[in-house]
This record gives sequence, C-alpha cells and structure tokens, in this order.
Amino acid sequence: MQRMDKTNYYLDIAEAVSRRSTCLRRCYGAIIVRSDEIISTGYNGAPRGRKNCVDLGRCLRDELKIPSGERYELCRSVHAEANAIISAARRDAIGGTLYLAGRNAKTGELLSDASPCSMCRRLIINAGIVKVICRVGENEYVSCDVDEWIKQDDSLYMED
Repeated sequence: MQRMDKTNYYLDIAEAVSRRSTCLRRCYGAIIVRSDEIISTGYNGAPRGRKNCVDLGRCLRDELKIPSGERYELCRSVHAEANAIISAARRDAIGGTLYLAGRNAKTGELLSDASPCSMCRRLIINAGIVKVICRVGENEYVSCDVDEWIKQDDSLYMED
C-alpha cells in the first residue's frame, strides 16, 4: 500500500468537513493547518441560530438565477474559509495553510474551480495564513501564496 501525501490527506479532511455544509448549491469544507496540526475546520452554512437553506428547502440565489461568484450578500451562508478562521485563534492561524475542497450540492461533482472569494481572501490575509491549497481534481490541487494576493491588490483600481 502506498502512503498518501500530506496535501491530499488534508484535502480529504477538508472534503469530509464539507459534508456538513447546508448549502443547496455548493458544499465547501476548509481546514487550517499549522506545524502539521489541524487548528480549525469550517463548512458553509447559515450563521448559528438561523435556518439553513437545506432546512428551508430553497435558495434565494438559485431562485433569482444569480450566477456563481456573484451577489454573495444575498446568500444565507457563511463561507467555509470564514468559519474556519472564526473558529481559530489568530495566534494559532498565523503562518498556517488553509485547505479548501468543494462539491456541487446537486450533482456531487468535485468543483474544479474551488478558490476563495475576494471577501474570504481578505479574511485569510488578516488571519495571517500564508498559503491556500484548493482541490481541483480527485488528487490534484492548486497552491496559492497569500503574499501574491497582497502584492496583486485586487481592491485597487487604476484611473486612466
């Protein structure tokens, strides 16, 4: 038997966490790891005490036919990355790696375009996380250095 590499090991754990997701569109799981220790986990779902989309049986963004990646303010869910960050002490997250995996809630297919949204990127930067690894295939992933997000500041715009 061949031993699994650590990156896919942590991505498998993030994927297991995603099974707690309550979203009707996309099920994401995230874990934060530092010094080979899992610091926290998170999945996407409504804030504590509020009803989840799976409980309501409806998704406002689906009903309004809003494309993926747009109009997050209309979504009931807190993103998996945000929930993992909320559950971690910053002192423990600093220097850590966030692993992210997701599946389509309707088909169960792996999301090959998993990536933190711009709001989650800001949270990741402020949490002191240095790397984000996203599953894009069964044993495939992309790795992003958070320093690159800081250098390529997408919140600035250029005037002509």
